[in-house]
Amino acid sequence: MALKNSPSRYGGVAQLLHWAIVALIIAQYVLAELAEEAGADKAAHPAAALAQFALLARHKSVGLTIFGLAVVRLLWRFISPPPGLPPTMPRWQVAAAKIAHYGFYLLLFALPVSGLVMSAAANYPVSYFGWFTLPDLVAPNEGLEELMEEVHETLFGALVVLAVLHVVAALKHQFVDRDDVLRRMLPWSSR
Repeated sequence: MALKNSPSRYGGVAQLLHWAIVALIIAQYVLAELAEEAGADKAAHPAAALAQFALLARHKSVGLTIFGLAVVRLLWRFISPPPGLPPTMPRWQVAAAKIAHYGFYLLLFALPVSGLVMSAAANYPVSYFGWFTLPDLVAPNEGLEELMEEVHETLFGALVVLAVLHVVAALKHQFVDRDDVLRRMLPWSSR
């Protein structure tokens, strides 16, 4: 498999970045849910507070990793442009695909930033896997923390909706249109 994209297929680098980000977003959801469960158990089990703290620290580190991979993925699009869409695709679908991709990039950048602002407003430093600590973006502020928590959750909801639409569209292209749009992002597919 070629590393760079071809006119008809995504290359190995684009595929790796795509699927790594997908896997890490799923991990983010799991970490957030586990942290929420641990937070609910704090009253009955004080050790749950430590578990929640550790899960949130990992959630923040994974979020920063996604942010970094999104930067790399965006730069890679300039180095190795993605394959074109099928010429048979209606213009409205081409426009929808472009909007969806711009939306993904916007959300992949906005989610980590909103999380960083939320953490700083809550007076919780953000460490990247314990290697280094990021500077706070804002001073502690309870009102801002609550607002950013809502923003963060809303952005994640938007990401889920966009991802579901993306998957449905890819499956439609594969099984209804049969135009290989999905296949060109699958690592095990040679076409």
